[in-house]
Amino acid sequence: MRPPGHVRTPAYLRGKSGAVERVLGPFSNPEQLAYGHAADPLPLYRVRFRLGDVWPDAETPEDTLDAEIYAHWLEPL
Repeated sequence: MRPPGHVRTPAYLRGKSGAVERVLGPFSNPEQLAYGHAADPLPLYRVRFRLGDVWPDAETPEDTLDAEIYAHWLEPL
């Protein structure tokens, strides 16, 4: 749950299933930028999660949360 380095995906979303809401485009890899390296462009996605899938005891489980996540942190279902 705590990979080394500059991780941009919130810990509470790791391992959860969501749906890509939209492609935001290529952006410089923030993990490389954080260490002063030249940054490769990576696709950035807006991913939508049901609150009930993230927190099983959510008061409003059908509400959603959107997060912007780089492609290399996503896994296909």
